[in-house]
Amino acid sequence: MSLVRAELRKLLGLPTAWVGLVLGTLVAPVVVLLNAPYTRRAMAAGTLTDTSDLGLRDLGIGLIGPMVLGVIVVSSEYTATGQDTPGACQFTATLAATPDRVRLLMAKTTALVLVVVAQAAVTAAATLTLTQVLHGEHAPAPALARVAAAIFYWTLTTLLAYAITLITRSGIVPLTLLIINSSVVSVSYLLTKVTSLAVYLPDIAGTQMFLRSGDFPVEIAPVTAGLVMTAWVVALLAVGAVLFHRRDV
Repeated sequence: MSLVRAELRKLLGLPTAWVGLVLGTLVAPVVVLLNAPYTRRAMAAGTLTDTSDLGLRDLGIGLIGPMVLGVIVVSSEYTATGQDTPGACQFTATLAATPDRVRLLMAKTTALVLVVVAQAAVTAAATLTLTQVLHGEHAPAPALARVAAAIFYWTLTTLLAYAITLITRSGIVPLTLLIINSSVVSVSYLLTKVTSLAVYLPDIAGTQMFLRSGDFPVEIAPVTAGLVMTAWVVALLAVGAVLFHRRDV
């Protein structure tokens, strides 16, 4: 537990981590607030009739926050410590303190999951409460199982970013890939228009754990969707763990 606490302190001591925490916690409720007038007009005009995903769907925009956390917890280890020590990085000091890389990786993963689950729970509660306050009876409270699935989705998405960073040892690749795919244009969604197999990509499958409406060629049951996304994350984490253990630095 002492190693987990140390990794928690290290993670929460990073300025970029606080950027991820603030973005992840505030963006979704702010989007709900800004979209409220349009949503009310759409419901009044009858163009928005299915409100079962109201609030839950907005949680997706906040994923940039936990993705930053998943990346920075690894990429910060490979950041140069200073111009006076060229080639040196934080990871050298980390290994000196904890030579056992398996224990180190488990502690990092545990610390990351604890932070993201707490962040996701707070964000989900704030977003869904604000949605109900703004839209009343038009925004029925989702079942607890769907809220738990949304929190699980946040956690798996964070671990996905974490695993890709373990593999690449760079924060640029996973952040660019995941942020563009989740906010600018979803390559995964576009691929569903080409082949129905694309619904089994981690982000597309994962959303079906808690969202009930979606324009996908194949619908996946929530439990199956969770298993599919979990399998992706476990596979990538396994590759990342092997590389993390074998690399010289």
